[in-house]
Amino acid sequence: MGEIRVAIAGVGNCACSLVQGVHSCAPNALYNLMHGKVGDYGIKDIKFVAAFDIDARKVGRDLSEAIFTEPNCTTKHYSVPYLDIPVQKGPVLDGVGASLQKLIEVDKTPAANVTKVLKDVKADVLVNFLPTGARKATEHYAMSAVKAKVAFINCIPEPIASKPSWQTLFRQNKIPLLGDDIKSQLGATILHRTLLDLCKNRGVMVSGTYQHNIGGNADFLNMQDPERYLSKDISKTEALKSSLVKPSNIKVFHPSFASFLKDYKVSYIGINGKIYSGSPFSLHVLLSVEDSPNSAGVVIDAIRIAKIALDRGMGGSPPGIGYLFKKPPVELPDYLARVELIKFINQGEKIDIS
Repeated sequence: MGEIRVAIAGVGNCACSLVQGVHSCAPNALYNLMHGKVGDYGIKDIKFVAAFDIDARKVGRDLSEAIFTEPNCTTKHYSVPYLDIPVQKGPVLDGVGASLQKLIEVDKTPAANVTKVLKDVKADVLVNFLPTGARKATEHYAMSAVKAKVAFINCIPEPIASKPSWQTLFRQNKIPLLGDDIKSQLGATILHRTLLDLCKNRGVMVSGTYQHNIGGNADFLNMQDPERYLSKDISKTEALKSSLVKPSNIKVFHPSFASFLKDYKVSYIGINGKIYSGSPFSLHVLLSVEDSPNSAGVVIDAIRIAKIALDRGMGGSPPGIGYLFKKPPVELPDYLARVELIKFINQGEKIDIS
């Protein structure tokens, strides 16, 4: 089927993990993905062709170097060869909140014309890794993708795929749109939803549930600004509402920042309720995982699904895309979303959910 030409907006920890995974030579790398192949596309069909950032320490550097440049702090699992892809200056707009101003050295050069760059490099897919809360900047990249006829993957919670007006625009132009807010491979949200679904399926009454996340990367620092966290709070709460009837019984605490954790995230999940005869129960779970690789593997699936949709001339979001994203345009239980997504990948010919 050929290669998938990918551009990245935001060369942070998530981009670092994504690029490392694609360029790894480890023979068992495919076994750590949800799908070794998506359609006819494997991980090695992904080729990075452009990258945008606003940090002066990254702009102008080759992507292979920029991904390991501060303030990035995720683990270096694999070496990445020189890619001959200089990171270009992206539009700043609202990309830097108050907390990130302490961490980011904004490059002073003029921003590149994103649409022109995407056309020049013949990109197929643009992946958005901007900081949470960067709504105007995200909309700028989304519109650039439309103008360049490039599929757009929104990995952050700013509303693009979940907004009807954007869906209409992408559908009319026959451009795939995937989002919003990428789920992790084994993250707090998917684990929390699974536990709540288990309670529902076993006839357990849930009286209340909470989630509290702690991390030390730039994303967690950024979300210390309440206005920057708002879209993330909505995204997480909406994702849990699909499993629990009463929204008032859900509490997603504001995430805490602990710099010494670096790219590791610690998640606390609690569920209270009653079993038969009204007997009370309390469930408490602790999840600790490296944050950026946890989502990068899911992005690899999203990239290949976006390319399949592009090959078929399909606009808007594929069915079942909520299996990969916290806030999709259509909410489905995870098991149904997975079936719908696999049906889409296989064009309805067969369903292999192994």
